[in-house]
Amino acid sequence: MSVMDGLQQKLQQQLGCIYNDIDINISLSALATQLIDIMRITEYCQVPEPFANHWSEKDIIMITYGDSVIQQGERPLTTLAQFIDSYLSCINAVHILPFFPYSSDDGFSVIDYSSVNEGLGSWADISAIASKRRLMSDLVINHCSSRSLWFENFCKGEGIGHDYFFTANPNDDLSAVVRPRTSALLRPTETPNGTEHVWCTFSHDQVDFDFRNPQVLIEFVRIIRQYLDAGVSIFRLDAVAFLWKIVGNKSINLSQTHEVVRLLRTLIEHAQQDAIIITETNIPNTQNLTYFGNANEAHCIYNFSLPPLLINSLITGSCLYLKRWLMSMPPAQDGTTYFNFIASHDGIGLRPAEGLLEDDEIDTLVETMKLFGGQISSRTTEDGQQKPYEMNIALFDALQGTTKGKDSWGMQRFVCAHSIMLALEGIPGIYIHSLLGTRNDYEKLANTSHNRAINRHRWDLNQLTEQLSDANSDHSQVLTVLTHLINIRTQQIAFHPNATQFTLHLGLQLFGFWRQSRNRKQSIFCISNVSDQITDLPINELNLIIAEYWVDLLTGQQIEDITQPMQLQPYQTVWISN
Repeated sequence: MSVMDGLQQKLQQQLGCIYNDIDINISLSALATQLIDIMRITEYCQVPEPFANHWSEKDIIMITYGDSVIQQGERPLTTLAQFIDSYLSCINAVHILPFFPYSSDDGFSVIDYSSVNEGLGSWADISAIASKRRLMSDLVINHCSSRSLWFENFCKGEGIGHDYFFTANPNDDLSAVVRPRTSALLRPTETPNGTEHVWCTFSHDQVDFDFRNPQVLIEFVRIIRQYLDAGVSIFRLDAVAFLWKIVGNKSINLSQTHEVVRLLRTLIEHAQQDAIIITETNIPNTQNLTYFGNANEAHCIYNFSLPPLLINSLITGSCLYLKRWLMSMPPAQDGTTYFNFIASHDGIGLRPAEGLLEDDEIDTLVETMKLFGGQISSRTTEDGQQKPYEMNIALFDALQGTTKGKDSWGMQRFVCAHSIMLALEGIPGIYIHSLLGTRNDYEKLANTSHNRAINRHRWDLNQLTEQLSDANSDHSQVLTVLTHLINIRTQQIAFHPNATQFTLHLGLQLFGFWRQSRNRKQSIFCISNVSDQITDLPINELNLIIAEYWVDLLTGQQIEDITQPMQLQPYQTVWISN
């Protein structure tokens, strides 16, 4: 069987799973052929290698908005590119959050997927960044803006997009629908056919697509091809868990949604073998793990449980829940890996902590974040109750103290968090405001009345440069220390995203795990004191091979006697390597 015949057959099978119970106006064979043509896949394409890892220990992804750093009279994307080149040479990949024209939600309500927001720059600016680093872009696939041309045509009842949106009847039983918001699910909209009620998972400005119409799939495949041409090689599927809807159903994580992800992977990896998909599914941990499929779905999944569990450990001084979770996490198969992060443009999600943290632990965590200036966003549960959904706070402020209140260990605690995250199995993602030690932006919060704005500061380049030039400023110190950590991490083969990882048992104050390189030549014991007390590390319990030379990579200190305990200061981390 030829490559093209095999691809055609596979796509038809996947499309058959997606549209199994739906009468579509195109044959599966014709639809598969159209998708192949749009992606410009030919018989000369490289056949994807099963279980190939398109990443290494050198990969670090920085998360940023296109205008997180601005300079008067200059396109923000140009300013961002220059800032990265000048200050962040240790970063080899960048996730630019939605850079398209939008109407709300800081870019996640897309008006036009084919254009770059003129206020940021142009496709040439995007491609210029992609020419130097791997570029990750959002595919906002669940919904678009109510001000898009497609939705305007829906309201007119004619033109491209008039049949792209999911509607339901207000009398339908929608009580089981799982959502992350408290607004009404259905948006009444006047059309030539009367009042239609459009499904809105997030807000009434974010109208949900109806993927039962294959034209919607075709449009998104066109978008993917355009992004590949612009240099995008990492696709973040935003809010993808909600993609397929069925009235009377929870309408989350449905089998058709998983099959759409598999189909997009098939197309993307045939078009560009090293391109990867990351699913953004802010849901309980066990559900999140299903998006790996059998190494045939997402290449990477967001490790959403890590932020709340790690912050919980550092503010309580106990790694109990963090350690339990790490022990339960399956090692990712080759061809898949975790995307680790502890801060992003969104808040710190609490749904991924459900079933992992006790309710009273979550309550304490929420109250502590409030104490440190954070805001709490809620969702409506199936029984109509309001429940905390995410904590909105800058990470630097979130770690300025413990459950006992603020203290003087904030910087050490912040560095400890990153020392742990950078060492874990997976690819690290670091928010630009973590790299810069940015604090809560109360002015932006007040101006927008959106909780997430508190952690979406926009830096003036001149002011930022001044801060980074001052060796005594928190911003300069944070960037210096994190850059040092990153430079060490990227030189260790034991930190390959798929290198072996085992959890260590060193009590509740010491959180530790062992990484071993795939060729078994390097071991690194990563151990952090998560408490505000000096704690002894019993090195003799680590099973260090006595004939080898052991050193702490972070300080360069040689371990002279592996039979003697090492004293760890509050929030100190060691990376002990042979």
